[in-house]
Amino acid sequence: MWAAMYYSFPALLSTWERDLGWSKAELSFAFTCAVLVSASLAPAAGRLIDRGLARAVFTGGAVLGAVLLALLSMVTEPWQFFCVWIGLGVAMSGTLYEACFAVLVRSTGDRARRAITIVTVIAGFAGTVAFPSAHLLAGAFGWRSAVLVFAAVVGAVAAPLVWSACRHAEVQATMHAPEPSASAGQALAVARSPIFWLLGSAVFLAALDHGMLISHVLPILDDRGIDAGLAVLAASFIGPMQVAGRLALMATDRFASIAAVSAGCFAMMAMAGICLLHAGTVPALLIGFVVLQGAGIGIAGVMRPVVTAELLGRKNFGVISGLVGLMHMSGYALGPSVAAMVWAGGGYDRVIVLAIGAAFVATAALLAAWSRR
Repeated sequence: MWAAMYYSFPALLSTWERDLGWSKAELSFAFTCAVLVSASLAPAAGRLIDRGLARAVFTGGAVLGAVLLALLSMVTEPWQFFCVWIGLGVAMSGTLYEACFAVLVRSTGDRARRAITIVTVIAGFAGTVAFPSAHLLAGAFGWRSAVLVFAAVVGAVAAPLVWSACRHAEVQATMHAPEPSASAGQALAVARSPIFWLLGSAVFLAALDHGMLISHVLPILDDRGIDAGLAVLAASFIGPMQVAGRLALMATDRFASIAAVSAGCFAMMAMAGICLLHAGTVPALLIGFVVLQGAGIGIAGVMRPVVTAELLGRKNFGVISGLVGLMHMSGYALGPSVAAMVWAGGGYDRVIVLAIGAAFVATAALLAAWSRR
C-alpha cells in the first residue's frame, strides 16, 4: 500500500506534468494536502483501532484506496485530481505506518519492537517497487493503466491480506491489550503530560531535520561543489541506508537499550549534518552523511512507536501514536519550506547548521523525556 498510495505520486509526477499540462506546484499541493489529511486523521484512526476495529479501519482504508486509485486513472481536471488525493489522504490515515504500529503494539505487546522492525524493513522497499513498476507500466500502457494496476493490487491482494492479518491480530489483542479509555477526551489527556511534549518535540525536530536536508539534498551538494552524477548517486543511497539501519537494529535489538538506540539515532543525524557541512572540503565525508542520515532516520522510524509505548504506555496507544505521528508529519512537511526560507536569507550553510541544531535539540529533548519517565 505504501508503493501504490504514497510512492505512486513521486513515481508518476513528471509523467502527469507532461501528460496533463499542470504545474508541479499544482500537482504537489494535492499530495501535500493528502499527507496533512492523513496525519490529522491518524489519532481518530488510532482511537478506532484501540477499540478493536482494526479490521474495519485497515480493510476499509485499503478498499477506499483501491477505489480512489481507480478514479485517479480517470481524472481530466485539476479539481478532480485534488479531490482524489484528499480522499487518498483519508485512506492513508488508516493503512500506513501509524495505523499499522497501533495494530502491532496492541496485538504483540512487549514483542512489538521486533515486529515493527520487520514491517518497516519490508516497507522500506516500497519505493524500490513503485518507481520501476510505474515507469515500466506507464511506458508500455500509459500512466492511467499503471494506476489501474496499482488499484487492482491494493484491492485484490492487499485488502484481503490486511483483513486476515487484522483478524489474527485482534485474537492476540484480546489476551493482553489494555482496555482503552471510555471517552476520546480521556484518551487525549496525555497531551497534558510533559513527557508527551518532550517526545513530540524530539520527533518534530528530527523530522524537520530530515525534511530540510532530503528535500534540498541535490542543490545542497551542488553548493558543496559535488559533481552532479555523484550527488544523484549519494542521494539514491539514503533510502537503502534506512533499510540497512533497520537490519542492523534487528541484529542487535537484544543487546541495546531502547533509550540508547532512540537517542543514538537522533545523534547520528546531527553527526550526518556535520559531515555534510564539511563535505565540500573533504569529499569523503559525503559517505558519512549518506550512511548516518539514512541509518539514523531509518532507525528512528522503528523506534518512534516503541519509545511512545515505553514512555506513554500501551493504553490508548492508537490515539497517542497518532498524535506523535502528527508531530512527525508536521515537521517533515515544514522542512522543505523552512529550508527554502533559510537558504534565501543566508545560503545552504545556514540550512545545514539549523538542521544540525534541530537534531541535537531532538536528542536532548528525548533524553529529558526518559529522565522524567
